[in-house]
Amino acid sequence: MKTNPTKLWIIVFALGWLFDFLFWNQAPGINFAIFTSMCLTAAFYFLLSDGLRPNRTSLILLPLFGFFAAVTFIRAESMTSFLAYVFTLLMMILLAVSYLGGRWYLYTMIDYIGKFMQLAGSVLVRPIGFTNDIRKTQLEAGIQPAKRNIWPVVRGIIIALPIIAIFASLLASADAIFSQRLTDLIKWFNIENLPELIFRLVYIVVIGYGLAGIILHASTESKDEKLAGEGKPFIPPFLGYVEATIVLGSVVALFLTFVVIQFQYFFGGTTNIHIDGFTYAEYARRGFGELVTVAFFALLLFLTFSAITKRDSEIQRKIFSGLGVTLVALLLVMLLSAYQRLSLYEAAYGFSRLRTYTHVFLIWIGLLLIATIVLEILRKENLFTFAMLIASLGFATSLPILNVDAFIVNQNVQREIRAQKNNTVDLDAQYFLDLSDDAIPPMVKAYQTPSLPVPVREKIGASLACIQYTRGLDDREYSWQSFHFARLNADKALALVKKDLKSYVVDDSEYPNIVTTPAGEEFSCSPNYFD
Repeated sequence: MKTNPTKLWIIVFALGWLFDFLFWNQAPGINFAIFTSMCLTAAFYFLLSDGLRPNRTSLILLPLFGFFAAVTFIRAESMTSFLAYVFTLLMMILLAVSYLGGRWYLYTMIDYIGKFMQLAGSVLVRPIGFTNDIRKTQLEAGIQPAKRNIWPVVRGIIIALPIIAIFASLLASADAIFSQRLTDLIKWFNIENLPELIFRLVYIVVIGYGLAGIILHASTESKDEKLAGEGKPFIPPFLGYVEATIVLGSVVALFLTFVVIQFQYFFGGTTNIHIDGFTYAEYARRGFGELVTVAFFALLLFLTFSAITKRDSEIQRKIFSGLGVTLVALLLVMLLSAYQRLSLYEAAYGFSRLRTYTHVFLIWIGLLLIATIVLEILRKENLFTFAMLIASLGFATSLPILNVDAFIVNQNVQREIRAQKNNTVDLDAQYFLDLSDDAIPPMVKAYQTPSLPVPVREKIGASLACIQYTRGLDDREYSWQSFHFARLNADKALALVKKDLKSYVVDDSEYPNIVTTPAGEEFSCSPNYFD
C-alpha cells in the first residue's frame, strides 16, 4: 500500500475517537450507522487513493450494508435490531475480504472460515510491519525519511500510559503514603476520572489499530485468486457410493412413511384433530420443534454426503441425485405440515414474537430447500453456501420490512375483531407491554379506530396508559447520537392520545401497577409472556 502511513494512522485513530464520541454514555441509535459509514468511507478513500478499485460484484454489498445500517435506527424490535447489527458488520467483512476479487458469492463454508481467520490475523499483525515496510521501500527508492518524526514519541506515550497506570495502581495498593501522594498528584492535575480516560484512550487506540489492519488486508489480501474446492477438492470424497445410498435410502423411506401417515392430518385440518382428541395447542405444539430440527439436520446430512461421497459413473450420480431430490422434497412436505401446525396455533392463540420469527423462518428454509433441489439437479453444488447466505439475508431483511411488533399488534387486534362475532374478548393486550416502540403507533391507530369494540379499545387503552406512565418515569435525555425513528414515532403517536389516556387511572402504590379503565375494569401493567 502506497498510502502515507502518517495519514493512515491519523485517520484511523480519528475514527477511534469518533467511536468514543458517538457511543460513550450514549444509547444505541443513529450512532452505529454513522460510525460504520464513516469507517467504510475512510477505507474506500485509502484504497481508491492507491488506485485499488473494487470489483463490481463487491459493490453489490454496499446497498445491503446501507439497508441494514439504516434498520439499526429505524426498527427497535430486539431480533430485528440484532440481525441488523450482525449483517451490517458481515457486509463490511465481506467487502474487506473480497474487495479486489469480488468472488464472495462463490465462497464455501471453508472459504468463509479461512477468509475470516486471515482477516483476524491481519488485524493483529499487519499494522505492526506496515510503517517499517513503507520506510524500507522509501530507503530502497532513495527517499530519506524525515529527521523529525513525532510519531515514535506519540506511540511511546500511548503504550506507556496504560503500563504506568497499572504499576501505579499496584504500588498505591502496597503503600498508603505513595497512594496519598498519587491521589494529590491526580487532584493537582484536576483529573478526577483518570482510569476512565485511560480506558477510553486504550480502546480508541485498539479500534484505530484494528481498522488499520482491515484496510491493509483489503488492499493486498482480497484478491480471491483461488477458492477452496477449485481444482482439487479441499476434502476429497472418501465415502463409498453403496454406503451413502443405503443411508440416504433409509432416511428417505423413513420420511416417506411419516409423510404418508401425516397426509390425513395435513389435508384434514381441524376436523381430524378433534377426531383424535387433540386440542389446537396439543396438535400445533406437539412435534413442531422436532419437525424443524429434523428438516435442518436432514438437509445438513445431505449436503455433507454430497461433498464426501464417491460417484464414479453417471448412473451413480443420477441415483444419488435422485435420492437427494426425493429427500429434500419430503422435507418440504414435512415443513408444510409444520407450517400448518403453526398457522393453526396462531389462529387459536394469536401472534407472538417467537411465532412470527418461526413463521418467516419456515418460508425461507422452504425456499432454501427448493434451491437445494435445483442446484443438485444442475450439479451446482458449489453454490449451496451462497443459497444459504441468500436465505439468511432474506430472513434478516424480511423482519424489518414486516415490522414484527407492529405486525403482532395488527394481527392480534384483527383477530379480536373477528372474535367479536362470538361475543368473546380475549385480547392479551398485556403482551403488548413487552413489545418495543415499534408497537406503539399501531396500538394508537387501533385505539383511534371508531369501529373497534369498546372492550377491546379499553384493553388497548389500558396498555397505552401503562406505557405512557412507564415512559414518564424515564428521565433520560437522549442526545442526537442516540436518535432513533422508532422512539420518535412512538412519542408522536402517544401525543395523539394523551388527552384520552387521562381517563385511565394508574395506581402506582404497589407493584405491578394497576390501571383502571373508564368502565371501571382493572388491568395489570405487568406484561404477559408467551411463546
